[in-house]
Amino acid sequence: MSDLFSTPAVKAEKPPVSEPLAARMRPRTLDEVLGQDHILGEGKLLRRAIQADRFASLIFYGPPGTGKTSLAGVIAKTTGSRFETLNGVESNVAEIREKIAQAKMNQDLRGETTILFIDEIHRFNKAQQDTLLPHLERGTVRFIGATTHNPYFYVNSPLVSRSQIFQLEAVDETSIRKLLEKALADEERGLGNRSITADPEALDHLAKLSDGDVRKALTALELATCGDAHISLAVAEESIQRKAVHYGDEGHYDTISAFIKSIRGSDPDAALYWLAKMLHAGEDPRFISRRLVISASEDIGLADSGALRIALDAHHALEFVGMPEGRIPLAHATVYLATSPKSNTAYAALGAAVKDVETGRTLAVPEHLRTPTSKRLTGKPEEAMRYLYSHDYEGHYVPQAYLPEGRTYYHPGEQGMEKRIKERLEFWRNSIPKT
Repeated sequence: MSDLFSTPAVKAEKPPVSEPLAARMRPRTLDEVLGQDHILGEGKLLRRAIQADRFASLIFYGPPGTGKTSLAGVIAKTTGSRFETLNGVESNVAEIREKIAQAKMNQDLRGETTILFIDEIHRFNKAQQDTLLPHLERGTVRFIGATTHNPYFYVNSPLVSRSQIFQLEAVDETSIRKLLEKALADEERGLGNRSITADPEALDHLAKLSDGDVRKALTALELATCGDAHISLAVAEESIQRKAVHYGDEGHYDTISAFIKSIRGSDPDAALYWLAKMLHAGEDPRFISRRLVISASEDIGLADSGALRIALDAHHALEFVGMPEGRIPLAHATVYLATSPKSNTAYAALGAAVKDVETGRTLAVPEHLRTPTSKRLTGKPEEAMRYLYSHDYEGHYVPQAYLPEGRTYYHPGEQGMEKRIKERLEFWRNSIPKT
């Protein structure tokens, strides 16, 4: 194949040293793509489709620096396709048509397949996106789009319906740490010919503070080597513009403990401080949001059932908008939970029931609660139908025994909305016949 029609993916075998480190260290094979085993692991759909060269249109979405562009380039190289790129910010309809015409010429003359990669596809307007549709239908090009936004909301439905959607996740710290070490050692593409050394804590800091963004981590590493042959923690802090907080394994557990206990203790100021410390230290915000969901049920429970909804909404909002804006719903949920009435009665009730089961108090299901077709029914068919359907009675309630021995586990408190639950439950329990 002549140089005129060679693909950028092939040219990238030996990237110019003048390119940024992040560009030089782009993955060249599927195995070099970091942190996306959920879609690229052995046997996964996307990996199988790429290796078999059996895919049409793809859309990748996820946070910045997770390898969307790099993955598209790897796909082109793996499938032997030409690789053409456009950008949703800069490109227009004329450029789209030019790329498609070029692809059709190469298809007709040489039987070559072209992958048209469009970064930030969500920035294309409807007319620009619609320009692609007939050519995707004819197979003139194979389309790969990339976006940091959820395509189901930000990309036109006709284009989404013609594409397979894959979400890329933030790359884990361990993988980024290994890539930084590789970049320091690689003499061909990295910094290996400069004999640069780095303190372990410096690389840990860059990996943690990059927030799962590979590009950010490599850019900071390259900046840290300007004028320095040794990267200390101080140099790493300066290159990524954030100080290290003393936050080892003990700090991780101690700080989240202080955070949850401050919420439980109804102190929003303390809770916000510990939240701020965790975020500044580079704690995974999703870990924090999951702890908020647990706290909403464990410590607030039925005193304010809205707390669980707020915590879940904060978790989903964080996933939707990402960081740094994701701090806002986290703060919202933290203050709401800290200032809510508290109750752990549902959690305590489950603990009591579990203890009974674990200590061997396993009870047979009463016959009137079994399914009428159960082979385990021992009485006459009419006796098996003694179950009373609550909705047939006034107030949708009828006294009936549901647990042998009449043991109680849940003891409602007097806090918040649970006070009304207590009144209602006391009336019902006093009406239940004892067995």
